[in-house]
Amino acid sequence: MAGSLRKRGKNSYELRVSAGTGPDGKRHRHIKTVKAKNKREAEKLLALFVAEVEKGEYVEPSRLTLKEFSQRWTRDYVDKGLAPATRKTYKDKLKNRVLPALGHLKLEEIKPLHLLDYFSNLEEDGMRLDGKPGGMGPDSIAQCYKVLSSIYKCAVEWQVVQHNPCENIKPPKIPKRELNCLDEEQTHTLLVALENEPMQYRTMVTMAALTGLRRGELLGLEWKHVDFEEKTARIVQVSQYVNGVGTITKEPKTTASKRLVALPTVLVELLKSHKAHQNERRLKLGEKWEESDRLFTTWNGQPMHPSTISKWFREFQDNLNKERKEAGLPELPRIRFHDLRHSAASIMITQGIDVGTVAKNLGHSRPSITTDIYFTALQTAQERAADKMNELFGNSIKK
Repeated sequence: MAGSLRKRGKNSYELRVSAGTGPDGKRHRHIKTVKAKNKREAEKLLALFVAEVEKGEYVEPSRLTLKEFSQRWTRDYVDKGLAPATRKTYKDKLKNRVLPALGHLKLEEIKPLHLLDYFSNLEEDGMRLDGKPGGMGPDSIAQCYKVLSSIYKCAVEWQVVQHNPCENIKPPKIPKRELNCLDEEQTHTLLVALENEPMQYRTMVTMAALTGLRRGELLGLEWKHVDFEEKTARIVQVSQYVNGVGTITKEPKTTASKRLVALPTVLVELLKSHKAHQNERRLKLGEKWEESDRLFTTWNGQPMHPSTISKWFREFQDNLNKERKEAGLPELPRIRFHDLRHSAASIMITQGIDVGTVAKNLGHSRPSITTDIYFTALQTAQERAADKMNELFGNSIKK
């Protein structure tokens, strides 16, 4: 099958591939314009174009639907380049939300106005898949935007279309959630209440409360990552559950998430006790024990399912607050396991630890991320700083 090319402008070439003669006796050919730095690069693209036409895989961009292109996007981008959890989310949103509404439209036909109507429709009552009243939440709508934006970004890069309509509209705004945190006194109450709880859960909750580590980071920890002498823990992997796949272990999302975390002495001692308890269980189970070297495991040594600690923590809080209520004591705020991370970060900031250090502890790539999330705690720290300066120099200035 013959192919030819001609230069159209700077870094622009027109590729032509003969498609034979049709029933009408006329010669048919496929034409597309590509960007290439030089003729050699254009010739390589022409060879790929010819092969695509010969295999019957080429579809004229003007005829390609969103659904048809999404299959290529899924194969060459989603399946090859995304983490399992993100891959699952993108595929679910594509199948259940994007394609039913827009899949039949030609890729080139979809304009910003189509997308504005689409996102507006998702907010309407009755759009939830769980049957509950109301429209889709902002988080879910934002995920649909990410899917469409990713599809069109690939389409532009692969020179299927020239423009990404998502760039001409604002992404759905996700409202900032108010953090649900424990203060110093409440955290102290929580840690004291853990004293008679199972060692593994006590250690995991304490570690989250004192370091701000994420649940997945805690579950990914192995004993070889903990240095009792240096009082540190290396975060190099995370454990995560993916629907349809199961519990997986993978690298942290960002370079900043791979880090060395300093451990308080009291936590190091608790970890030593936890390891001793785990060794006793290992010896007791014998061949039934399945070695994983994880700090936190199932009854027989396998990596713990992420939901296990979350479920236990909810029940622990319910029981604790019930006891406190019966004793006439104030109940602790009901928080998620992840909120222990927020609590730790807020306490660090209000105690005067600089934001840069807190950001490194949390695995944030930039201190500005920490500042944005923990704005209220930062305000409290600034007020304390002002009070301290007033205490130091208040009598030095004449009123």
